[in-house]
Amino acid sequence: MLTINFNPFPDLETERLLLRRVNAGDVKEILMLRSNPETMQYIPRPLLKTDEEALEHIAMIDQKIEANEGINWAITLKDSPKLIGIIGHYRIKPEHYRAEIGYMLLPDYHKRGIITEAVKAAVHYGFHDLKLHSIEAVIAPENIGSAKVLEKNGFIKEAHFKEYEFYNGKFLDSVIYSLLDHS
Repeated sequence: MLTINFNPFPDLETERLLLRRVNAGDVKEILMLRSNPETMQYIPRPLLKTDEEALEHIAMIDQKIEANEGINWAITLKDSPKLIGIIGHYRIKPEHYRAEIGYMLLPDYHKRGIITEAVKAAVHYGFHDLKLHSIEAVIAPENIGSAKVLEKNGFIKEAHFKEYEFYNGKFLDSVIYSLLDHS
């Protein structure tokens, strides 16, 4: 079984990005991400409404990192420390060498290849540092942008589950993409 340890916290760097730990100074940007109906369109979770809720969200991220249960990075451009998005490995299953990847980005930064670049870094970390065997992504079938990002990073569509989750009075379909480590 895998041993997961996020201490010390692993900053990741790409050509344009620095993926760093989310902190309380990111409260406004976390609120912007998680209160925006556009960024939350395909994420079946309630919208955040206050700074306090955003701070609670940051505390939950920290708790998962401290417990070695999941990791989130703030996506930042190298020339600015401002959080513009978030990416992470969730629902890590050490016994199966598997984790789920998730991400979101402020709309002003869409269509610039930022998420594709961040996914590449997070996948590399997942396979080479965490020693995962597979990484999956669970997306809404209508989230074409996310499907394209995953496919650019080599993910394969594995399944389409009908009415897989119940949220806000509706049953929602989910599509599962995954990538296996063959290095």
